[in-house]
Amino acid sequence: MAETFPIAFLFFAGAAGLLALPKGHARAALLLAVPVVACLFVWSLPEGNLWTVRFFNLDLEFMRVDRLSRIFALIFTIAAFLGNLYAWHVRDTVQQLAALLYAGSAIGAVFAGDLITLFFYWEGTAITSVFLIWARRTEGAYHTGVRYLIVQVGSGVLLLAGAALFYRESGSIAFDKMTLGSIGTWLIFLAFGIKCAFPLLHNWLQDAYPAATVTGTVVLSAFTTKLAVYALARGFPGTEMLIYIGAVMTLFPIFFAVIENDLRRVLAYSLNNQLGFMVVGIGIGTELSLNGTAAHAFAHILYKALLFMSVGAVLFRTGTAKGSELGGLYKTMPLTMIFCVIGAASISAFPLFSGFISKSLILSAASHDGYYIVWAILLFASAGVFHHSGIKIPYFAFFAHDSGLRPKEAPLHMLLAMGLTAFLCVAIGVFPGPLYALLPFDVDYVPYTTTHVVTQLQLLFFSALAFTVLMRTGIYPPELKSVNLDTDWTYRRLMPVLIGSVSGVLSKVWAAQSNFTQTRIRAVIARLYHSHGPEGRMAQSWPTGSMVIWIAVLLGFTLIVNFLS
Repeated sequence: MAETFPIAFLFFAGAAGLLALPKGHARAALLLAVPVVACLFVWSLPEGNLWTVRFFNLDLEFMRVDRLSRIFALIFTIAAFLGNLYAWHVRDTVQQLAALLYAGSAIGAVFAGDLITLFFYWEGTAITSVFLIWARRTEGAYHTGVRYLIVQVGSGVLLLAGAALFYRESGSIAFDKMTLGSIGTWLIFLAFGIKCAFPLLHNWLQDAYPAATVTGTVVLSAFTTKLAVYALARGFPGTEMLIYIGAVMTLFPIFFAVIENDLRRVLAYSLNNQLGFMVVGIGIGTELSLNGTAAHAFAHILYKALLFMSVGAVLFRTGTAKGSELGGLYKTMPLTMIFCVIGAASISAFPLFSGFISKSLILSAASHDGYYIVWAILLFASAGVFHHSGIKIPYFAFFAHDSGLRPKEAPLHMLLAMGLTAFLCVAIGVFPGPLYALLPFDVDYVPYTTTHVVTQLQLLFFSALAFTVLMRTGIYPPELKSVNLDTDWTYRRLMPVLIGSVSGVLSKVWAAQSNFTQTRIRAVIARLYHSHGPEGRMAQSWPTGSMVIWIAVLLGFTLIVNFLS
């Protein structure tokens, strides 16, 4: 029965079974069957703690099922299925194993009811996901993977340290709502923030995701950051600091995405921007905002996967994802173009697409609770999303100019994966009721009101007008063959240079000090040798008379001292 074992074990068993099968369609079929079976189990699970293990006087809860964990587990199984369908052609055992184990670890973490179980699955996602980067088998991918692994494992170390301190402070390892009032909870919060790509902790995302394989990027986009969103929603709902952190997250990626040439990096920045909306919802902490966070995470996994799929299909067929080298692909890749436009409409929150019915929950929560400045920031960020993902991605990939490339349409399985994902994006947007029914709290919300629809359409139309004016006047940043610097330049380039310069100066100072000290020591030794050496003055024979005189002098000096004292 599904109630008797963790769902994650299905994926681990599937990975073991994968090794027993020959390469080919049998493995690909298993990769599709495992998430389907897991999805059915997740759907049928009753609520409650279904699997508890006693370990060193601690109760480890492997299956804590409630509405929040269920909706994230459901979308994770759906994402695993779509990602494996998209990767049907892959015959690389490393990627296939990594995809299964990565998804299983993420789902296991979602159902974890205590911090220790969460830690093991948390590190599991880090160790398994890095192989989707290394599977590209280039020197750049290797170094990127190492940086990614250091960051992700570091997040896990902070989580473990925080859990240990939290246990010492409270006597509990339960993974429930916490308050930022101790070192332990701050470490846990920071661990979640690293995985959620908080500002200044975000560079691993833009560094790693575009460096992965064509199919690996699709899988990566679904799990790590949304697991962090779930962890924040579970552990720190209503933490006001998250409102402002999320607001910053929605803003700064816009400017990087607008000037970025690599379209997969554009989508990585866009992913960071969308995470900001979810973090704001967690920070507000009301039932409406938390519903918005869960709904937006669900919708975001789908439309972001669709955009990564479409750009990945372009990369698969042309060998490049650089906007400066693409254009005119609608002529030979029309279906991929259509799916890309659907993903762009969804992320831009067009009415009748999934982003509209999820993002509006968070915007409504912000205005309802009086966060008007934050609401205005989110509105501006929505316009920015439309610029860099809603328009820029499809425009520069398929329409901007004729690059002369005439690649084939994407393979059938890729089109099928994109088609199913596009269908879900539209279906959720048209019929939001089934998704709303899965949300953590009961929903009494109507997204399709005149105010919501008109406001959003005005925002989108004026954004499109601004983009057109900027393009016609030549102000909009062109797609250039260049590398844009982000804050990671400070520790990847500047810091090594500074450390090298400082170490060079310190080495010279140390060498000079050492030389001076050695010179002085040698001079002292030489003087001592001159006096006390075999040929020194103190080693000479002294006449008896002289010695008697000196003894008499010393005796007289002693008598005088005694007399005076």
